Amino acid sequence: MSDRKPDGPDGRPLDLMLLRTFLAVHRAGSLTAGARLLGLSQPTVTGQIRALEQRLGRQLFERLPHGVTPTSVALSLAAQVAEPLDQLAAVAEPTPAGARAEQPVHLGGPAELLAVRVLPALAPLVARDVALRVTTGLADDLLDGLRAGRFDLVLSAVRPRGRAVAAVPLMDEEFVLVAGSGWAESIGVLAEDGPALDDLPWVSYAEDLPIVRRYWRHVFHRRPPSRPALVVPDLRAVLAAVVAGTGITVLPRYLCAAEVEAGDLRVLHEPADAPINTIYLAHRAGATLDDHARAVREALITEARHW
Repeated sequence: MSDRKPDGPDGRPLDLMLLRTFLAVHRAGSLTAGARLLGLSQPTVTGQIRALEQRLGRQLFERLPHGVTPTSVALSLAAQVAEPLDQLAAVAEPTPAGARAEQPVHLGGPAELLAVRVLPALAPLVARDVALRVTTGLADDLLDGLRAGRFDLVLSAVRPRGRAVAAVPLMDEEFVLVAGSGWAESIGVLAEDGPALDDLPWVSYAEDLPIVRRYWRHVFHRRPPSRPALVVPDLRAVLAAVVAGTGITVLPRYLCAAEVEAGDLRVLHEPADAPINTIYLAHRAGATLDDHARAVREALITEARHW
């Protein structure tokens, strides 16, 4: 680690406290979240960021309605100071003997994808002493939490917007129209525009049939059926209800593949161009992931090639 501080435009070394505050805000994605990390008040952190910007003569962050996004100057500065400041923090606040050197990795994503794909893929890492803290939720809420510094990584069914979040496409989930064997027998051959299904009992995870609506508009080019018979906010519960004979639904293929193979569900339609949704793996732009968070990210990218 170099013992030389980054210099300001006048050649004088920059204040380490200002750099520490800058790095916390950069990693947290907001002034408020950075203040919480440092145990300081938000006005104090705002003043320190302004002081650093004045010393540099350059803008470091663009203020957004929810948080901040780093400028190219901030990204360059973070790359320069992150490792030295982390090493200095390790010396100043050593890890007690026998304690984990790494903090738990905070991961967010859709409950079904986490349960069926992600957590089984990460089991070997947990066995090798990688601690995980997993939160389920909707994409927009999880991405807000990522920007605020509550998560290290987020799996999002919505493409992240803005420069505060960096993301890579992880996998495509294909949607399939399915029914239990009893309903499949009564439906028979499905008409090309699917009208015979409109009056059947639909099972959905939300009142407005979001996945069914997407399938209907993409495949049949019209509005979806009317109100669902059963609404339950968990796709695994939707799957269980349809297997039990409650009605019909549209699900991600990965979620119901085993039931289809076993004959408990039947795919009612195999369009040439099935609707898909891309899942993204996101982290804060410019943030430095620790070794365990990087290991989780790399494991997911590797495993997702087989999903």
